[in-house]
Amino acid sequence: MAAMAPAPDPPPGTEHHPHARAVLGAALPPAGLPSHAYLFHGPAGTGKRTAARAFAAALLEEGAADPGSARARVHSGAHPDLTWVTPSGAHELLVSDIAEPVVSAASRTPFEAARRVFVIERADTMNDEAANRMLKTLEEPASFVHLLLLTDRPGEVMPTIASRCQHVRFDPLAPAKIAARLQAHAVEPATARACARLSLGDADLARRLAGDEGRNLRAAAERFARAAVAEEMEQRPWGELLGQARRAGDRAVADLQAVHEERLELLAKRDRRRAETEHGERTRRVQRRLTRETLELSLQLAALWYRDMACLAWGAPDLVFNCDREAELAADAQGRDPLRLRQAVELVEETRRRLMLNVSEELALEALAYRLERLLADGAVAPAPGAPAAPSPAAR
Repeated sequence: MAAMAPAPDPPPGTEHHPHARAVLGAALPPAGLPSHAYLFHGPAGTGKRTAARAFAAALLEEGAADPGSARARVHSGAHPDLTWVTPSGAHELLVSDIAEPVVSAASRTPFEAARRVFVIERADTMNDEAANRMLKTLEEPASFVHLLLLTDRPGEVMPTIASRCQHVRFDPLAPAKIAARLQAHAVEPATARACARLSLGDADLARRLAGDEGRNLRAAAERFARAAVAEEMEQRPWGELLGQARRAGDRAVADLQAVHEERLELLAKRDRRRAETEHGERTRRVQRRLTRETLELSLQLAALWYRDMACLAWGAPDLVFNCDREAELAADAQGRDPLRLRQAVELVEETRRRLMLNVSEELALEALAYRLERLLADGAVAPAPGAPAAPSPAAR
């Protein structure tokens, strides 16, 4: 009797998600038969993006002349057969996000791999027109097409879309598990605990925060948040947040350009014009996405700083996420009204949402900075026990 082949390793990002590990592990090449469409669903921060990128890498590296290079380019966002779609509209995926990048592109053969992979974030925000354009691709996809739809709200995904996908469930990751992983890679324990908590269950983000880029992002976000507390916004600390976000986008463009130039040399002249057009569109999308995502992460870190200040002001130090910066947080929280600090979190989150409206990022951050400074200057001293809470800026 022939021995059974060993089961493939689970896709990265699914180690603590039994359902996702079972579904995706059975589909891994070369023995697996991946479905044409998957719906990755679960709470925010559970690693859906990490798993989607790892699964896309497994699909695109199969049969490649240099699997390591193919995998690396998938993870850097520079693989020509990977399309990653994020909403460009106000809280929704527009038809323009789907029509050319997915529907039209899915009818064209791959550039270099045996497959084309399309990852669509926030599938729950797809409007009716975009969903209608997607349906035919989901119903009758080309044999080389694989669609990975991601959502934090599976109940809000249109039934016509969800019913045509294989569902993959993700569960929240415990901070202790993420911290243990980081410490296994020589991250100092206090930093590991802080990054694990700040990642909100996303192990990939925790690794990013523990690295050089993450340390810089945390430091810039902290300086921005503390400038409002110290009434030092005239120093324009939001410029550092913008600079780091733009550099992240520029690095992605440089990676894409290097791959594009190599590929152009292998294309016939008649195919180069189309390749140039698609490269330009892809470059703009990737640059914009990474710039916005980095800026949103910086604001999330700033919001979590105010959240931690509120925890200390409320006498709950065990709930602090920035547990490696407790002295600085304690100094900032001294004598502060926790209700004002919670309002500060809400102001930052409101600005994060506004960034999806394609507003001027610099003007949005400048407006946020001075609103925070006014709010926290007004609420520098906590009210006496039993006294009514101070009115919100809107109420005044």
